[in-house]
Amino acid sequence: MLTCSLGGVVLATPAEETELEQLNKIENELEVQRDWAKYRWEKTSSDCYKNYWVNYCLRSARADYRKEIDPIRAQEVELHEVQRKLRESLKDQRDILRAAERVAPEKAAERTANQRQYEEKQKDAATRAADREQRRKDAPKRAQENKAGTQLD
Repeated sequence: MLTCSLGGVVLATPAEETELEQLNKIENELEVQRDWAKYRWEKTSSDCYKNYWVNYCLRSARADYRKEIDPIRAQEVELHEVQRKLRESLKDQRDILRAAERVAPEKAAERTANQRQYEEKQKDAATRAADREQRRKDAPKRAQENKAGTQLD
């Protein structure tokens, strides 16, 4: 049996949740920057087809795009690592709380009461099903008795 005490549990602080929200905002800003860089690259690439030196222009546009997107990607990698660690920490804390709640005496009593109630419902359902089946078996006999009792001489 697993026992946990809430005394040693480190709860999620509002600061961690706030930090995660801020990181999500930063992630959204980086996505906007990435989208704008992609837009500029696609626009420049399409403009390259108006020039005589198409391949040279496309290579230059691609190089400019890479110069712009590489720092954004580096920031995203770092950001995702921090976000992953924060989310993992918050999840672990929630899991510890759930485990502590599971072993709480009130929850154990509630579970046993629920189990007892479930077993009673199953027993009642089985009794009703058996009664219904018995009535189906007796239906022809009752029909004969009703038929015999309702005939007029």
